[in-house]
Amino acid sequence: MMNNEESVVSKHPLLESLTDAMPLREMTRDQLVGLAAETRDVLCNLLATRTAHFASNLGVVELCIALHCEFDFRTDRLIWDTGHQIYPHKLVTGRYRDFPTIRTRGGLMGYPNPQESVYDLFMTGHAGSSVSTAVGLRSGDVLSGNPDRRTVAVIGDGAFPSGIVFEAMNNAGELEDDLTIILNDNKMSICPRVGAVATYLDRLRSNPYYTGLKTEVVRLLDLVPMFGDPAERLLAQMKEGVKAGLLGGMLFEELGIRYVGPIDGHDISLMRKYLAMVREMKGPVLLHVVTEKGHGYKPAAEDPVFFHTPPAFTEERGKPVPTASSGCPPFTLHARNAIRKSMAEDDRVTIITAAMCQGNKLEPVREQFPERFFDVGICESHAVAFAAGQCKTGLRPIVDIYSTFLQRSYDQIFQEVALQDLPVVFLIDRAGLTGPDGPTHHGVYDLGYLRVFPNMVVMSPGYAAEVELMLSAAIHHDHPVAIRYPKASALELARTPDPIEIGRSERIRDGRDGTIVACGSMLDQALAAAESLCDDLDVGVVNARFIKPIDVEMVRQSVETGKFVITVEEHAKMGGFGSAFLETAVEQRLDTRRIHLLALSDKFIDHGDRDELLAEEGLGAEQIAQACRDAADDRITMTQDAKPIHATH
Repeated sequence: MMNNEESVVSKHPLLESLTDAMPLREMTRDQLVGLAAETRDVLCNLLATRTAHFASNLGVVELCIALHCEFDFRTDRLIWDTGHQIYPHKLVTGRYRDFPTIRTRGGLMGYPNPQESVYDLFMTGHAGSSVSTAVGLRSGDVLSGNPDRRTVAVIGDGAFPSGIVFEAMNNAGELEDDLTIILNDNKMSICPRVGAVATYLDRLRSNPYYTGLKTEVVRLLDLVPMFGDPAERLLAQMKEGVKAGLLGGMLFEELGIRYVGPIDGHDISLMRKYLAMVREMKGPVLLHVVTEKGHGYKPAAEDPVFFHTPPAFTEERGKPVPTASSGCPPFTLHARNAIRKSMAEDDRVTIITAAMCQGNKLEPVREQFPERFFDVGICESHAVAFAAGQCKTGLRPIVDIYSTFLQRSYDQIFQEVALQDLPVVFLIDRAGLTGPDGPTHHGVYDLGYLRVFPNMVVMSPGYAAEVELMLSAAIHHDHPVAIRYPKASALELARTPDPIEIGRSERIRDGRDGTIVACGSMLDQALAAAESLCDDLDVGVVNARFIKPIDVEMVRQSVETGKFVITVEEHAKMGGFGSAFLETAVEQRLDTRRIHLLALSDKFIDHGDRDELLAEEGLGAEQIAQACRDAADDRITMTQDAKPIHATH
């Protein structure tokens, strides 16, 4: 692997020469194969420096090159579903020199970004929406007088079972607008895909009649005469059944979408031929392309789950060696261990994930409790409604899901869970800033959309030992409960946690001058800030634990016994914990001038290192300490210049 930019540039003359994708159309087959090799080399070099999406990008190199050979996506439309396989696309569209900055603060985004290039149309980061967006793009181009623009959606087989995909295909079949859907079939989501659609695609891929033999068989079948009596009508039905079995793709054909394939997704020449053909077809067409996740790098091809987003690694004797990591175990690992313990103790407990078994570190749970482990695929709405159904039978399902993806099931949280007051437990992973994954993946809105629901309890652990206690309390609570935690190491405290009581906080540190009330993951920053203030201020720290119901007595004591209160949360300010604290203070007619809210800005926050982003947003220990100093100074000025003002109803 190469470790300096100059050596990388000298190794990749084809990529270096590209200012956009247009020269690909004039390249020879050998040059295109060379371009693919250069692209894979760049991807491997990247993994020597940082974690990044890897196996999925290796799998689409030839597909990406073939697409840019047959379409002009400066004006034609290209949507990459989910978007994490965007790296080859960025490399061949003139971003090679900036590529070493990908997933770093101020550098290229690890997902499509319209601010970077005209070749990126949407900042896509969630699965399943590409076909809907493409149908809309094509409809808009037709209505606005640009029918010559071509529209292409590339979607993986893991995302394909998402409900919105079938909603989009239903609409596309009705509109009959020209549209190309590329089904990138690599037998994988992040983990091996699941479900009946996956089985159907397996049958299509293994169908021996998709080559020239298929045409000959169908031609012979067409010679079978059709008559009018019942026996002959039965023969006609049998004929159509045989056709369906041989042709494949009848699911799509019945929806009004032409099915073509499957074809080898690593043969550039073959794909160019088929892309040129489907480009000229009228109406919506689905081209089934078979690829290998991790193609071209043997370790990734053999273990695409690990190499989906592997840690940074170097090669020793031809084998990848991950860079040593430091820090305490993450919240995700503590949550996994708590799930295992709960399932071992209570046969009613089930676990439901939406294709994120690896991300949620649930493999040991799947192995130990296979009959109570349910991976529903990238179908978050179904996951929540499915959990509600289990709950109604007396089970205690845990829905383990990322904050950014739980948003996709908002209506089911409302209708099927909260409205029915069912004790579904939501473990909300990646709550807060997710670092280099950026704005599509930051989980900074869950408090705002969860705490508004009646019956819902929302809590957040501040340190490692609380996770198991919170999950146990949630499972024994007869109402819906959400527990949020970040993609970060869990704080280890040398203390025995107070028992979990619904709606009760935990005071970690006393202080006479003011109080920092920390929501969940901000406890470590709050404690560090309080410690750094020892020479200036005596500041207490409260671990809020509960966002809803909030600890009313804690709010009153915090406001009345100190000069100031600082609430700190890794969440959007509007609708978050600070808002709940302020609302509670107003209801108690407390002096709200004492209260200062520290939270994330009202903007979409870019990608970068989590600690760096926290500091920029005023949520690092140093920034929290300064906020305490400013609040103490403001309080002195306020008491000298004005009489206290109390909030009223």
